[in-house]
Amino acid sequence: MSPTIIKFDIHTHHERCGHADGQIEAYIKSAIEQNLKAIGISDHSPYFGHKEDHPFPNITMARSEFPNYVKQILELKQKYSNQIDVLLGVESDFFPKYAHIYKEQFSQYPFDYIIGSVHHVNEVSIFNKTRWKKLDQKGLIKTKEAYYELIAQSAKSGMFQILGHIDAMKAYYPDFSHIPANHAVDHALKTIAEHQVAIEVNTSGKTKLVGGWYPSAEILERAFHFGVNISFGSDAHTPSRVSEDFEDVAKLLKQIGYSNWVYYKQKQKIEVPIDL
Repeated sequence: MSPTIIKFDIHTHHERCGHADGQIEAYIKSAIEQNLKAIGISDHSPYFGHKEDHPFPNITMARSEFPNYVKQILELKQKYSNQIDVLLGVESDFFPKYAHIYKEQFSQYPFDYIIGSVHHVNEVSIFNKTRWKKLDQKGLIKTKEAYYELIAQSAKSGMFQILGHIDAMKAYYPDFSHIPANHAVDHALKTIAEHQVAIEVNTSGKTKLVGGWYPSAEILERAFHFGVNISFGSDAHTPSRVSEDFEDVAKLLKQIGYSNWVYYKQKQKIEVPIDL
């Protein structure tokens, strides 16, 4: 690849969420070693709609820990300012019922961007391997339609600059991609484009049963057709995965027709050429 290529990664986690390894600084150092221009820290937001401070310790950080998370990133942003852009981000769940609570919490901090991710459909995790077992074809289609309707709603909410892993429901159910509900996917993509929200290519799907990126090449082609902006996120849960497959994703996007992709700083879109 060209030595002038601009590399970035907007989706990383760390030990606070309870299911990732390593401290934030380790992810920054990994990004510097790989000559990234920008590294986004985007750990899972607390469950702000829950009464308890830390109801799911193996899924996300405690609510009381959130200010410390922001404070640490801002300190590291300053510490490494001469070496890399450290971006203050967060990966937020999208629950329509509690969206106003999340929005109020996020408004208190100077986020560079917020990733909106749908992790639950009909109050069941999208990664629940058993949710598909008793569904007939009609039930499969309804579930996929409900998933993409939530993604469309998240785009409309005005809360997010980027939407995360928009077909991650296939993680432990590869047949998800073959459920005939392209109308729901297209509606979501049109809505995303209309509201000028980006989607990420998330390379963590290769670590799951499906063994591939989110979203599929087919969805990326449809995204290009509708004019959806693309970002890049490794969704690294260990420092060694920072920017994993960046060059391969760039090649695929170039083949599809994309000439640039984006990340966000101070919630302003920064376009980066896809140089090969």
